[in-house]
Amino acid sequence: MQHFLRQFLFLTVLVALFAGLSLAPTVQAQDPDARYVLAIHGGAGTMARSDLTPELEQAYRAALREALEAGYKVLNEDGNSLDAVVAALRIMEESPLFNAGKGAVFTSEGTVELDASIMDGRTRNAGAVSGVKEIRSPITLARLVMEESPHVMLTGSGAETFAREHNVETVPNEFFHTDRRRRQLERAQQQEREAAPSGTGALLLDEDREAEHHAFGTVGAVALDKAGNLAAGTSTGGMTNKRFGRVGDSPIIGAGTYADNETCAISATGHGEYFIRGVVAYDVAAMMRYAGLSLTAAANAVVMGRLTELGGTGGIIALDREGHVAMPFNTPGMYRGAIDEDGNVVVKIYRE
Repeated sequence: MQHFLRQFLFLTVLVALFAGLSLAPTVQAQDPDARYVLAIHGGAGTMARSDLTPELEQAYRAALREALEAGYKVLNEDGNSLDAVVAALRIMEESPLFNAGKGAVFTSEGTVELDASIMDGRTRNAGAVSGVKEIRSPITLARLVMEESPHVMLTGSGAETFAREHNVETVPNEFFHTDRRRRQLERAQQQEREAAPSGTGALLLDEDREAEHHAFGTVGAVALDKAGNLAAGTSTGGMTNKRFGRVGDSPIIGAGTYADNETCAISATGHGEYFIRGVVAYDVAAMMRYAGLSLTAAANAVVMGRLTELGGTGGIIALDREGHVAMPFNTPGMYRGAIDEDGNVVVKIYRE
């Protein structure tokens, strides 16, 4: 009898032990020699070397490098790709050089409305916000929507209510305003009046229309971490002089942002209406999955082929799980950069 009890107790302990192991959280193993890569963009447009002063060009390069280094620090310290994307984008959201967060463009009403999205390539979960006016870091809120709500996209006042319930930092809309963007709005509205006195003409002008150069200043990031997981994120202020609650491609999963570990991570910048119609971000992934194209071949086919044929302008940054990077654009320039596991940084602006 005692022998039977001892066996029974021994089996009971084993069952409890294995049950405990099965309930323990799964930790994905990391290969110490694995590749980890981050790529970013700060907008595509008609930038030329003659358009930017040496001081302004240096400022853009420094801002891109700072964002890359912030994301690299996360990846290098065994952080995940989502954290790296957010870290990089928060730097650019705080920079008045880009059309995201502080320094975003104005709507026709003289306010700033912000959009952002993020996607996890491991789970294909996604979160997005659009038309928010008081959220200091829209990409942070987009991630919170993904992780703490049952929804993918929240808009306007509803998104801001959700943010306050989760103690996300809010600021007055004036925090985002800059004199540079105010002048752009004034020029855009003057051009609109001259082109369409009846008010029925062109309502939307280039996101970042400068006297010196034109650029779509949306910011984006894609990352591959040591565990082999991809993530993508995009943040923007939209288009100068936009009306009627206009939303572009940046917060739309599959248009401006997409990530899937089996194919690639994508963030786009450009004339959003065309990226929406072409479902550009997902189209790249689909060509890899169903046609067997490489990252570079798929990215070029979509941006230089299908998007261009539609009449759309802009570009994308793309990253696959082997760490290959593609950055095609059909404009004269695109603010862009990448950093690999060895800390090698590449920052470019013009078509080189």
